[in-house]
Amino acid sequence: MPDASPRTRAAPSESSKYGKARQTALRKHAPVWCGAIALSVLFSVGQSATATTPTKVRYEEVVRSVLYIPMYVALDQGYFKDEGLDVSLKTSQGTDKGMSALLSGSADIVLIGPEASIYVANSESPVKTRVFAGLTATDGFLLVSRDQKGDFDWSQLKGKKVMSFRPGSNPDVFLATAIKKHGIDPAKDLKLISNIGPAARAGAWMAGQADYGIFLEPEASNLEKEGMGKVVASIGQEVGQVDFTSFTTTDKYLKENPEVIKDWTKAIYRAQKYVETASPADLAKHIKSYFPGLSEAELIKAVERYRPYKLWKQDPVIQEAAMEKLQDMLIEAKLMKADERVAYADLVDTQYAKEVMQ
Repeated sequence: MPDASPRTRAAPSESSKYGKARQTALRKHAPVWCGAIALSVLFSVGQSATATTPTKVRYEEVVRSVLYIPMYVALDQGYFKDEGLDVSLKTSQGTDKGMSALLSGSADIVLIGPEASIYVANSESPVKTRVFAGLTATDGFLLVSRDQKGDFDWSQLKGKKVMSFRPGSNPDVFLATAIKKHGIDPAKDLKLISNIGPAARAGAWMAGQADYGIFLEPEASNLEKEGMGKVVASIGQEVGQVDFTSFTTTDKYLKENPEVIKDWTKAIYRAQKYVETASPADLAKHIKSYFPGLSEAELIKAVERYRPYKLWKQDPVIQEAAMEKLQDMLIEAKLMKADERVAYADLVDTQYAKEVMQ
């Protein structure tokens, strides 16, 4: 028969006491801990979002030309995006306008001739600039003859009108240097037309102005296609390897944004290596969106014309010898005095170009 005596309950063990206390504590502090965890998660997400937000860079190119293929490749292939940069593109239509944008603060990085930084260094401008990466190894302008009969000789320029560029600009200086190389005085033996803006030059030529003129690709090939002239010489080939256009920023931007400058240079170097071995057809595909009025066949022709002249630098480093030669040319053209030479270290910062090549 069942036991009729009252049941006795065993005293709770120490482990069960601890378990109840732990449950009570969990219930009591759960809201606090959950809130803390939620805040931690939100903070981490915020940090992640901030870390992946691209850095906006306002960029201006001097003119639109096939000469600047590595830059277009870097944009088209997403090399800047890979480095965390969000690049906006604008065309200045002249080195003078590009430098003005830089000095006024409306652009962060510009692609212009390095001669502009030499002029600024010798000016009273409180804002100074620094060249930090090279893009073109020499002048990409081609000399076009309106009515060429037979083989071209530089002596044929004597007594003729030659369409140049703005006085003091690299295109104008390089052209004068090439002309002098052949014993011709550009100030006495011919008439230089240098008062036509970049965007109006092709139209002025087609309207009949000048007997000879210098043009970049694809304009030079377009003029040939229209029966408006014939390419007879490469200015860069005559002058030699002297950096023609380079990436430039202000000393202030360089100091405050070293990582941006390094990432920019890294993207450019990557594009330079690609351009070095890519076929003209591949390059045409990458740049066609920047030349909406041209077919791939026309772009291929422009690339094929430029490639033998070795215009595109294979790395972004600008050598001191090139800047010394450029200043020799400026002095020869009476655009600066001999005692106004700018020290290489004050003109070019090679730190980032050298770092990305390691």
